[in-house]
Amino acid sequence: MTATKDNSTMQGLVTAIYEIGCLFGAILVLACGDFLGRRRAMMAGGTIMILGVIIQVTAQPQSTPLAQFIVGRVVMGFGNGMNTSTIPTYQAECSRTVNRGLLICIEGGVIAFGTLVAYWIDFGASYGPADLTWRFPIAFQIIFGLIVAIGPIFLPESPRWLLTRERYEEGETVIAALQGSEVDSHETQLQKSIIMDSIRASGQIGSGTPYRALLTGGKTQHFRRMLLGASSQLMQQIGGCNAVIYYFPILFEDSIGQTRTLSLILGGVNMIVYAAFATVSWFIIERAGRRKLFLWGTVGQCLSMVITFSCLIPGTPSAAKGAAVGLFTYIASFGATWLPLPWLYPAEINPIKTRAKANAVSTCSNWLFNFLIVMVTPVMISNIGWGTYLFFAVVNACFLPIIYFFYPETANRSLEEIDLIFAKGFLEQKSYVRAAEEMPLLTDEEIEARAIEYGFVDKEEAAGMSEKMHARLGGNLKAEAQGWQAGGAALRP
Repeated sequence: MTATKDNSTMQGLVTAIYEIGCLFGAILVLACGDFLGRRRAMMAGGTIMILGVIIQVTAQPQSTPLAQFIVGRVVMGFGNGMNTSTIPTYQAECSRTVNRGLLICIEGGVIAFGTLVAYWIDFGASYGPADLTWRFPIAFQIIFGLIVAIGPIFLPESPRWLLTRERYEEGETVIAALQGSEVDSHETQLQKSIIMDSIRASGQIGSGTPYRALLTGGKTQHFRRMLLGASSQLMQQIGGCNAVIYYFPILFEDSIGQTRTLSLILGGVNMIVYAAFATVSWFIIERAGRRKLFLWGTVGQCLSMVITFSCLIPGTPSAAKGAAVGLFTYIASFGATWLPLPWLYPAEINPIKTRAKANAVSTCSNWLFNFLIVMVTPVMISNIGWGTYLFFAVVNACFLPIIYFFYPETANRSLEEIDLIFAKGFLEQKSYVRAAEEMPLLTDEEIEARAIEYGFVDKEEAAGMSEKMHARLGGNLKAEAQGWQAGGAALRP
């Protein structure tokens, strides 16, 4: 489209307008996510993405193609915003403690692999006819939209969402299926009891979460936890990741002075590095923990931006090659740490009652600042050159004290155990980072006991629930014993 040719502002607008659609999709989940549930939100998001793709690829030069293309990008972004607000929450609520971090990091890695596939499809299509150059790469996205729209039909609803909506039998069934146990087993009933304690502590069981719940403090610390999740998404974007991912070939061509073809090929190599390093977190996320990966990634990104701007200052081709090294080390650091962590951290740091809304707020901050960075990066490159990378180096350096002093560790903790960390910090008037360090890893029984200790559920209510659970289990054991006795009697001559 000629409207964007040699116009950095228009290039930034058309690229970044997608993020505005994502922002509005996240806002919809913020407003209606608790009503829709996780599965329906994902299916709706995938369907809307397909609609957005169709609007884009059917743009014709005889009409107003740029306007239609922009509308299509907004619609497709709307669907993606719904999905990115919902899928991490769903995954966190359906995962076991031991593999929750791994599964959501795999989701982050898939983002990198998708970017890699998209980049090389774009590169290959650039050698075809004019229409193929842009229509095919966009139309190809329908395949993934169909997977997202149809896949949840065969998946269970989140057990935590079901219990929040007072659909107890369905919730028990899903918990049992996810744990590989019977509905009436001790493990299933204990897990249900722990989740119910968390729901009661958050309040408003059986009803939607009011927006004011996001602003509360106390033992549950809803507001602080929402800010922690949202700040991780904000820092992911303003750290400069999309300045490198979206505009890598342009940076090579304009800032480093390479030919267009070589810049495109190097951009593809950069995406291979990105995807390869995105798998690193899969193997270390639970051993290293969230805090260390956040800190290591921030140091790596900051130093990479320092290398980049320092090598661009002389303005010589030989020095500019050092800037290329800085961009490669940046994307490696980002892929291994800051790519998956901001999708994992909000989904697990927020309590069950506000998780959908707080995670949507986090996603809103992601797409809002994604739009900002994608919009201003070509303008910054055109006007201040190497100063762009100096800016991102300073911004990354500012992340370090925030992470160190305010981000508690959540590795190897159940979602309900994380609730207890904030209750401990509030009741004992200590740093939540320190509370997380002091609290040992708890068993399900210990979590139940701590919930009573911290007043999440009163002792009489807990005793009543315990009696019901034991009576239920006892009845099942008695029936089973009677069955064995009957079988034995039938076998006697």
